[in-house]
Amino acid sequence: MGYKVAVIGATGNVGREILQTLFERNFPIDDIVALASERSVGREVSFGDKKILKVKDLAKFDFKGWDIALSSPGAKVSAIHSPRAAAAGCVVIDNTSHFRMEPDVPLVVPEVNPQAIAGYKKRGIIANPNCSTIQMVVALKPLHDLGKITRVVVSTYQSVSGGGKEAMDELFEQTRAIYVNDAITPQKFPKQIAFNVIPQIDVFMDDGSTKEEWKMTVETCKILDPDIAVHATCVRVPVFVSHSESINVEFARPVSVEAATEALRDAPGVVVLDTREPGGYATPIETTGDDPVFVSRIRKDPTVKNGLSFWCVADNLRKGAALNAVQIAEVLASDYLKK
Repeated sequence: MGYKVAVIGATGNVGREILQTLFERNFPIDDIVALASERSVGREVSFGDKKILKVKDLAKFDFKGWDIALSSPGAKVSAIHSPRAAAAGCVVIDNTSHFRMEPDVPLVVPEVNPQAIAGYKKRGIIANPNCSTIQMVVALKPLHDLGKITRVVVSTYQSVSGGGKEAMDELFEQTRAIYVNDAITPQKFPKQIAFNVIPQIDVFMDDGSTKEEWKMTVETCKILDPDIAVHATCVRVPVFVSHSESINVEFARPVSVEAATEALRDAPGVVVLDTREPGGYATPIETTGDDPVFVSRIRKDPTVKNGLSFWCVADNLRKGAALNAVQIAEVLASDYLKK
């Protein structure tokens, strides 16, 4: 017996990826509906190879009788409709930033803290973390179990798809404009993104960090361990899909490169690609469309006590968003809803 599943924000990058991931992983579905704003009503989205769904109006949709909603419509929209769905008895897995730091809403990465899913009963909502946080904590979890991480310094190299379809279009149009010598006027980004890097993702906060950097800090503490100190620098790069991260870790006790590598190889959702030769590491191009978090360039940091550094790459639309949400739904269905 399957579930009645609603996909909210079905016309966006993540919404479409959620539909594809549900199909690929053969999630038990009796009925599925695609929801979006009024302006998208009637548009068609694919569910698998053959089934086409016509988008319905989120604002008018009655969630009574529906089991699970996977929601990615933007934080302001989610603030209205996720509680409405939950009140109707539909458990919401919310991919926006709105509910992540609310204390009575679990923030979940299934490879890291699946037990937190049980907390959904308080509000009927489970939060999906930020894309850059997800891939980092998947890689940190086996290392934290091995040696207790005390501090993390991370620099991200985040693709434009994290900013949505308009951001991807802007990179494409700016790249084209450079080759035909057209003028470039940034719209989605504060500066030109084509052939450039921008050390700002989201708005600046009072301490000089950006909100994306703040998210990585507080979300890691909520998911993995409140005692870990995290310092992040988040950078947008001219890559269409997949985020990369350079991660430096300090442990409470010595951890060898060999032990760290073995722990990562054994960890769920992690693939170690580290041959220490030209090309023996993961990059965004070959990881796009794949589910795992790829870890490369694992090495000792001799400048600090008990330090290691590594390179981490993952498809931000899959593990960084859609796949993580569907994995949460899988645990929810198998361990809690149980039809």
